[in-house]
Amino acid sequence: MKAVLHIGLIVNPLAGLGGSLGLKGSDGEILRQRAADLDATARSRANDRMERALQPLLSVRESLRFSTWAGDMGERALTDLGFSCDVMGTPGTGMTSGEDTRRAARELRHAGVDIIVFAGGDGTARDLYDVLGDGFPVLGIPAGVKMHSAVFAVSPEAAGELLLQLASGGLVGLRAQEVRDIDEEAFRHDVVRSRFYGEMLVPGEGRFLQHTKVGGRESQELVAAEIAEWLVERMEEGRTYLIGPGTTTAAIMEQLALPNTLLGVDVVRDGQLLASDANEDTLLQVLQDMPGEASIVVTVIGGQGHVFGRGNQQFSPTVIRRVGKENIILVAAKSKITELEGRPLLVDTNDPGLDIELSGYHTILTGYDDRIIYRVATID
Repeated sequence: MKAVLHIGLIVNPLAGLGGSLGLKGSDGEILRQRAADLDATARSRANDRMERALQPLLSVRESLRFSTWAGDMGERALTDLGFSCDVMGTPGTGMTSGEDTRRAARELRHAGVDIIVFAGGDGTARDLYDVLGDGFPVLGIPAGVKMHSAVFAVSPEAAGELLLQLASGGLVGLRAQEVRDIDEEAFRHDVVRSRFYGEMLVPGEGRFLQHTKVGGRESQELVAAEIAEWLVERMEEGRTYLIGPGTTTAAIMEQLALPNTLLGVDVVRDGQLLASDANEDTLLQVLQDMPGEASIVVTVIGGQGHVFGRGNQQFSPTVIRRVGKENIILVAAKSKITELEGRPLLVDTNDPGLDIELSGYHTILTGYDDRIIYRVATID
């Protein structure tokens, strides 16, 4: 099955209107009241900028799927350009609000979108952060008055080119970027009070600069060590980790100072080895006995791009479903991904339904605090 980029789309129809009205922002009831008196053309700024961002994607429409909110919150921009879309819900009566944005974000994430693309300003970014936190990819189309956050592309066209690269199998990194907002009331009195609100994952143009030696070649040993250091620092107390085979995952066991089965699956929890070279039955027994959640840590087979189904069949469909696809951690050197030349990673669990569930765009840990987003597909 061909990997399709599933985009969740949100437009804040009021974004940017406060600037033209001299309000120095687009939050609050005053703006909503004045915007209600504007005609549709005057309220089209955010929609127009979203359409500019979507324009480059017309050439890869067969590789895309859109889910959105009704009317001016996304549906209009898509239908104006001829894209089909799944409309997940409608805004409340009257002018849209932050609650409409938050509700849309919750439903779109629940629908399984790979990334949420939104047109708005800092207030919209803040609403998304309230729902999505720091672990879900987003990309902002700059359309607001206040643009202090770093989650926005530099222009709608830049956002479009980035999404085009992502849909075409390019190497696109993920970075934690700041969400900031200012006190609009103070700003209207010429006082700037900007504060840090949080961080969100944002795709950025792929860069093959880190972890390099002479000649620009990536050191896979160094990458594996940095992946291991980052992951071990963030291992959660009370969570069970199923560490798959491979040299990249072996570095994790080395970082933990635990014995490793290079071609097998080891189970660790709270820095202790629970099982070595575990088969499917052992994994299921551990998952039954250990309270709390678990994670599967798996790497990519170089050259082939397989994630499941080649050399790690201990991760059976039953094991994977028990852990949950949201708890799968993919780790790989960027060189393994670039060797695929845009081809997707592959899953072959011997369960066609599960393979389809695992398909889509996934975050891959590629170094210390270094991530990319890349396609996973079934075998045709």
